[in-house]
Amino acid sequence: MGFKKIKKLGYVFDLVLMVVFLYASANTSLVIYGIDQGRGQLRIILNTKSVDVVLADPDIPDSVKTKLRLIASIKTFAIDSCGLKESSNYTTYFDQQGKPLLWVLTASEPFALKAREWKFPLLGNVSYKGFFDYRKGKREEQQLKQLGFDTDFDEVSAWSTLGWFQDPVLSGMLKRDAGSLAELIIHEMTHGTIYLKSSVEFNENFANMVGEEGAIRFLYANYGMGSPELKKYLDRKHDYDVYSQYMIASAARLDSLYKTMKGMKSLWDKEKRKTAMMKSIVNGTDSLRFHEPRRFKRLFSHELPDNTWFLSFRRYDQQKDSLKAELNSRFHGNLKAYVAFMTAQNK
Repeated sequence: MGFKKIKKLGYVFDLVLMVVFLYASANTSLVIYGIDQGRGQLRIILNTKSVDVVLADPDIPDSVKTKLRLIASIKTFAIDSCGLKESSNYTTYFDQQGKPLLWVLTASEPFALKAREWKFPLLGNVSYKGFFDYRKGKREEQQLKQLGFDTDFDEVSAWSTLGWFQDPVLSGMLKRDAGSLAELIIHEMTHGTIYLKSSVEFNENFANMVGEEGAIRFLYANYGMGSPELKKYLDRKHDYDVYSQYMIASAARLDSLYKTMKGMKSLWDKEKRKTAMMKSIVNGTDSLRFHEPRRFKRLFSHELPDNTWFLSFRRYDQQKDSLKAELNSRFHGNLKAYVAFMTAQNK
């Protein structure tokens, strides 16, 4: 089960794809990985079409054209009203033909909420690893499982290349409604504006906060305060925030449990205590109140979560409230000023 299964409700996991083999001649495995990533990215680039060409094509459905125009509006809003960097991203289109493009692997120590990290040139330490080749990613996941790690390997539907390539609109993005699409595009554009080396948690939390705030403001500006588009987004965001806050609090419970296991030799006893805690956490979600009660109902009907599940919420949401508080208290809600400040601070 992957983080994406929840993020279908809001937005996506990101991945920075770099041609790392150019910087890693001393590391054979990294060279091979970089070549695979470069090939995957190049395949997409070589098969994109200009959005203008797509919009002029009479054979393209109006539903596709409407979403492409919406993305252009979101991008303009993100630049003008959120202060995000202007680029040629999302001016091309790639038709996935209903097929997944990229899978992401994450891993954690089995009895500690400690992510497995991979080190890449320029990016530093990163707690996830992407694959255009499903089989290679699955093979690496199995190797980590054999070493005892908790793992998650799942499809994602968008990523940022930080300006190294021209990021296209992917056809899979167009399935999203206006609010979800706005959050996604603004989130990714935030990565293209601010990205700190070896700071995955800050990068994702900041992009999440800007993506959510930007989406709310875009929907208000384009559809109005009482619009169904804005209400749908706010209701969904409320439900996700309630769930996310619960999972972050549950992660603290797990931290406490794992501290009591230090020095414990029996793997069976450790697994038993871990499983009991996971069951307690899942059962506790029944007391949460959502606008849509069925939204998270069956997430763990067949299997319990593992440590990667809780790390994903920390990676994306743990700092989000404090960042929003700073936006409101220090910058009086001026998102553009906050982005400009963060950009200047992190150059």
